[in-house]
Amino acid sequence: MTKQDKRSFLKSGVAAMAAFAIGLFGAAGAQARRTFAVVKPDAEWRRILSPMAYRVLRKEDTEPPFSSPLNNEKRKGNFLCAGCGQKLFNAAAKYESGTGWPSFYTPIKGAIGTKMDYGLHLPRIEVHCSRCGGHLGHVFDDGPRPTGKRYCMNGAAMKFEPV
Repeated sequence: MTKQDKRSFLKSGVAAMAAFAIGLFGAAGAQARRTFAVVKPDAEWRRILSPMAYRVLRKEDTEPPFSSPLNNEKRKGNFLCAGCGQKLFNAAAKYESGTGWPSFYTPIKGAIGTKMDYGLHLPRIEVHCSRCGGHLGHVFDDGPRPTGKRYCMNGAAMKFEPV
């Protein structure tokens, strides 16, 4: 490879990395500026949420697999956001994915929002509550029919309301 070829190769690599960073941080900045119907100071979130719910909902953490009682919840009802109480998933859409987290094939219409998540250096689609912005988990394309989606949620981010 000649010096000219090496320079061209390096320039194109740097340009590609810059474009990726602009896209990544530009998107993150846009999401961070989004306002939600329920907004609370961090101290208030800490006061009203359990330590695990706070870490998951407000700091985008993940609970250990098989640690949530909601993973085994089988009654009729709705799964609500632990932060603001919004209904997120109907229990009829819940299924056993074997992952260790409550999984659903579809949310209640309008209850969630999504954004790209590069936290593990792999692009994933993060799911958050559309009302308070709390992190719920991720959605994948390996779920059952009819949607083919697996909404893999943290039980700590939700509460269950039987009907």
